[in-house]
Amino acid sequence: MVFRVGIVGASGYTGGELLRILANHPGVEITYVTSREYVGKPVHYVHYNLRGYYRGLKFVEFDVNGVSRNSDVVFLTLPHGVSVNYVPKLLEVGLRVVDLSADFRLKKPELYEFWYGFKHPYPDLLSKAVYGLPEIHRDELRNTGLIASPGCNATAVILSLLPLAKTGVVDLSKVVADVKAGSSEGGSKPSQGSHHPEREGAIRPYEAEGHRHAAEVEQELTYLTGSEVNVTLIPHAVSSVRGVLTSTHLWFKDYIDDIDLMKLFVQTYSKEPFVRFVKTSPPGYPDPKYVVGSNYVDVSYAVERRVRRLTVFAALDNLMKGAAGQAVQAFNIMMGFEEGLGLKYPPLKP
Repeated sequence: MVFRVGIVGASGYTGGELLRILANHPGVEITYVTSREYVGKPVHYVHYNLRGYYRGLKFVEFDVNGVSRNSDVVFLTLPHGVSVNYVPKLLEVGLRVVDLSADFRLKKPELYEFWYGFKHPYPDLLSKAVYGLPEIHRDELRNTGLIASPGCNATAVILSLLPLAKTGVVDLSKVVADVKAGSSEGGSKPSQGSHHPEREGAIRPYEAEGHRHAAEVEQELTYLTGSEVNVTLIPHAVSSVRGVLTSTHLWFKDYIDDIDLMKLFVQTYSKEPFVRFVKTSPPGYPDPKYVVGSNYVDVSYAVERRVRRLTVFAALDNLMKGAAGQAVQAFNIMMGFEEGLGLKYPPLKP
């Protein structure tokens, strides 16, 4: 079966990645793409890499009636605080929705006031939305009409910690996540801080007093463990265009030997289609360079026994497993497709 798919906010980086991935998806026909800035322009006017694809498809202004007539499923790639105004209307007309903003990721409405600065107007929908991380919520994704696709930094941190979540061997009341993020994480409309010429050659922390993706990590690990988890997440702007590398520091409560620690990661991810455990040389530890262009996330760890410190690592492409790729993976599960359909691209090298 082929489903008609609309993309709202299709002219940005994430919208472009969705168009690239779905161009060869056998179960999808892209029928509706919106952009406020490029109304009437063809897709390749913005996304030059897609010349020859989507012939005749042009950007239009968002209209509920238009999208409902032309789509079965809608992906939203809109800024935080904007999607919340669209999603209820789309659900009301019977569409399935994959929202790539943060507007439905958090289950507690009060967290939106703290982290995003607005009072959530639809708290009832927060309980219905499924956090779109297949490695945790695969079964729930099969029965939902609203996917809240995770943040890129949160995805990396969660997947690096997942093998340890239920073991009790580490102290999850004190988790420190160090994140290195490429410039595309700032979107296609740069600010002074995110503009690539300002980032080239730089290694600069930002939002160092608390980054909002920490709320997603705390929520998901608390869900898994049944006890309170406290996470601080500090991102750093680096000069790469794509890629996220997380180094998350924890401290042992109980002894675990190296073989058993390795088994935790191998057993957790042996059947996961897009998580690769890296513990050999080269390259030794995860590196975003070797996942760019793919939906893979590479995970690993390092132990410093002297001070009982364990650091877990994850590397992903922020526009793929951190955004569009993960959204399509969750979409595939929701619609009954094989999970990796349209996503089986090996990473680029060099």
